[in-house]
Amino acid sequence: MKTLDSIPTSKIQRATKLVTTGAKVGVNYLKYYGDKIVNNEIDAKARLNENNAEDIYDGLKQLKGSALKVAQMLSMEKSILPAAYVEKFSLAQFSVPPLSPPLVSKTFKKYFGKNPNDIFDKFNLTSVNAASIGQVHKAEKDGKTLAVKIQYPGVAESVASDLALVKPIAIKMFNIRGKDSDKYFKEVEDKLTEETNYILEIEQSKEIVEKCKHIPNLKFPEYYSKYSSDRIITMDWMKGEHLSEFTAHNKDPEVSNKLGQALWDFYMHQIHNLRKVHADPHPGNFLVSKEADLIALDFGCMKTIPEKFYIPYFELAKPESIADPAIFEKKLYELEILRADDSKEELVFFRAMFHEMLSLFTQPFHGEEFDFSDAEFFGRISDLGAKYAKSSELKNMNGNRGSKHFIYINRTFFGLYNLMHDLKATNVKINNFNNF
Repeated sequence: MKTLDSIPTSKIQRATKLVTTGAKVGVNYLKYYGDKIVNNEIDAKARLNENNAEDIYDGLKQLKGSALKVAQMLSMEKSILPAAYVEKFSLAQFSVPPLSPPLVSKTFKKYFGKNPNDIFDKFNLTSVNAASIGQVHKAEKDGKTLAVKIQYPGVAESVASDLALVKPIAIKMFNIRGKDSDKYFKEVEDKLTEETNYILEIEQSKEIVEKCKHIPNLKFPEYYSKYSSDRIITMDWMKGEHLSEFTAHNKDPEVSNKLGQALWDFYMHQIHNLRKVHADPHPGNFLVSKEADLIALDFGCMKTIPEKFYIPYFELAKPESIADPAIFEKKLYELEILRADDSKEELVFFRAMFHEMLSLFTQPFHGEEFDFSDAEFFGRISDLGAKYAKSSELKNMNGNRGSKHFIYINRTFFGLYNLMHDLKATNVKINNFNNF
C-alpha cells in the first residue's frame, strides 16, 4: 500500500483538499446527467454512487483524523447510505494509507522526545495497521512483543475545523435544522476530541480491562503508561484475526455462538452494570484468537450513560411500554424525540414512526434468547431504514429528534447488531450479564 510522506495539517490545507474533492464530485454529477440520458437511470445512479464514494474516500483518507472518522461512523449506517459508500467508507475501520517510515520516525520523536529505537529494543517503522486517527507499529521490549499506536500529526488540533467542514453534508443527509443542531455536533466534537487524548484512552482502557476481565471468552491487552504519551499508546501485541476476516470464512456455529455471547455480554455488562460503554463497535476493534476467544481493542471512544437517559431508553425496549400509548408517548418526550414545539402533524408522524421503529429494533430484548443470524429480522431493519430515508414527508419536517446521547448509544447498538449478525450468533442469552 502506498505510504504518505505528509498530511495536511493547517485549516487552509485541509479545506483546500475538501474543496478539491467537492469539485470531483461535481464532475461526477455532470457525467451522471449525460449517462442517464444515454443509458439506464438505475445503472447510471449506481455508477455515480461508486464514483462519488471513491473520490470522497480518496480525499478523506489523505486528510485522516476527524474527517475520516466521520466516514468510518457513516459506514456503520447501512440503512442510510448507498452500498457503494458503505463498502468504501468501511475501509476507514482498519485499512488506510499509513505514514511513511521517515514521517513515523519524525512524528514519534516529536511526541516522545526520543527516537523509537531509543525506547524499544526493536521497532518496525512500517505500520501493520492504519486507521482514521492513528496507526499501529510492532515493537519489542524486554522480551515482550508490543503494539505501539502513534497518532497522526495535526489530528488533535483539527477536530473542530474538520467538523465545521463536514457539517453542511451531515445537516443535509440527516435533515437537521436550526440552532438546536449544535448540541449534536458538540457531542461528536467532544467525543472525537477525547479520542485524540491518548492519556485518557490509557486510563479508560485500564478501567475496562479491570471491570470486564471476568467475562468468559473475552481477552484484553495490557497497557504500558511508561511507554506512552498523550499521542502514543503502547500495549501488548495481541495475536488474532480481525473479526470481519474471521466471519468471512468461519463455518463453525459453536464458535460463532461462543464469540457472539462474549461480545453481547461485554456490551450488556458495560451498559447496564457500568453505565459506560465502548461506543465504537466495528470489526477493526476486535480480533479472534486461535483459541476462539474474542479480543477487544481501542477504548478511545467511551460513552457515559446518564441515569436520566438510561431509564426511559430501556423502558422503551419493553414490549408493554411500546403497547401502552400513554407510557410510550411519555417516554418519547423524556427522550426529546417529541418536542413541545411540534406541530400536530409532526406529533402524529413521529409518534407513528418511532413506534414502528422501536417495535422492530427492540425485539432482541423481548425474550430470554435471540437469533442474530435471522436474515429476515435484519432485512426488515434495512427496509425500514430505506423507507424513511426516502420519505418526502420526513424531509419536510424538523429532523432534530432525540437527546444528544442517542448519537453514540444508537451507534453502539447498530454496530453491535451488525457484528452479531456477521458472526451469525444464535441462541444468544440476552440477560446473561446479570450473572456478573
